[in-house]
Amino acid sequence: MSSVENIESVNVAVIGGGPAGLMAAEALAAGGARVDVFDAMPSVGRKFLMAGKGGMNLTHSEPADAFLARYGARSPNIAPLLARFDAGALRNWVHGLGVETFVGSSGRVFPTDMKAAPMLRAWLHRLRASGVTFHMRHRWLGWVEEGASMSRFATPSGEKRVRHEAIVLALGGASWPQLGSDGRALPVLAARGVPVRPFVPSNCGFDVAWSEHFSSRFAGAPLKSVAIGTPRVDGAPDWRIGECLITDQGIEGSLIYALSAPIRDRIAESGGAGATILIDLAPQFSVERVRDEVLHPRGARSISSHLQSRLHLTGVKAGLLRECVSKDEFADLDTLAARIKALPLRLLRPRPIEEVISSAGGVEFEALDARSMLSALPGVFCAGEMLDWEAPTGGYLLTACFASGLVAGEGALAWLAERA
Repeated sequence: MSSVENIESVNVAVIGGGPAGLMAAEALAAGGARVDVFDAMPSVGRKFLMAGKGGMNLTHSEPADAFLARYGARSPNIAPLLARFDAGALRNWVHGLGVETFVGSSGRVFPTDMKAAPMLRAWLHRLRASGVTFHMRHRWLGWVEEGASMSRFATPSGEKRVRHEAIVLALGGASWPQLGSDGRALPVLAARGVPVRPFVPSNCGFDVAWSEHFSSRFAGAPLKSVAIGTPRVDGAPDWRIGECLITDQGIEGSLIYALSAPIRDRIAESGGAGATILIDLAPQFSVERVRDEVLHPRGARSISSHLQSRLHLTGVKAGLLRECVSKDEFADLDTLAARIKALPLRLLRPRPIEEVISSAGGVEFEALDARSMLSALPGVFCAGEMLDWEAPTGGYLLTACFASGLVAGEGALAWLAERA
């Protein structure tokens, strides 16, 4: 790297050009601050655009209480953010960009064209018109001195130093690092006394030790209309119906993602021994009905044909039953019936964080004041997925990122006003 460039000065530096950072920049600019956005990538919003490739799920239309509950143990921390900018406010904000939205059959909210790019282009045009300046290919390296008023950046032309009156960190989590969020900021903050938790996979698939026979036949097969049970603290399974996908390495998909946090935590508690989930292959039938059908006389038919005829167990469901049930259990019809309604499947580990949808961990909320400023570092604000929270897919991740960015930006404005 070449020698350090001359020091530059800005009013407020926003580090990270994802939804949280851009929302912080918008709030700051609206309040009269001079805002400079720095991002390590050649362009901003890369993960936002990637998330929109399958249809830009902006938020969800369910009632506020149910919406807030999606954030689990961090619901009390997310509540003040959503009180400032909730799902309805997000929809109105999107409409203000000239983009209309609609509510899908699942309750999820999308732009009418299902695309992220037009919205991002309109947003960036508005930000530039408000005076926000963008600096691409500027990777934040931390601070120069003991305080937090001068940052170091790696740029294509060498290291740059930038003095700022306030700084908003919106550096994202650790999933999809090729899009810019790689978790490198956490050690920098931890070294300054900021409480952090390591990033871990969220909304992720899991590895399973499939036999070669099963993997070669069923990798890529959707497992539809099943229920998955995860153990609660009291030991009773908590069941949820949905769909998932068999992969050559394990299992993933919407139903697995929705349950990934408790499964991941149970694996961590096991010390690497894995966690067992239960799969109900026939959730449309009661336990009694399944037992009656399995025990129904089958004459000369094979047991496979019998299960296909009486319970519609074919394809990947039949294959999974064979994969997870021993020959002795298969021969014992009472046991077989029980396994159809509660098939144990051992999950070994989450998929690597680099390939999962989102991450948990990051800066603990306890490190922040009500304005999202770090207590250990006055003038430093945090927002977005770099905070220690998680949520399922369905628009909840994006909504909280927008809300936290707005609160951090407004918090930085208030802090600057106090010092003026």
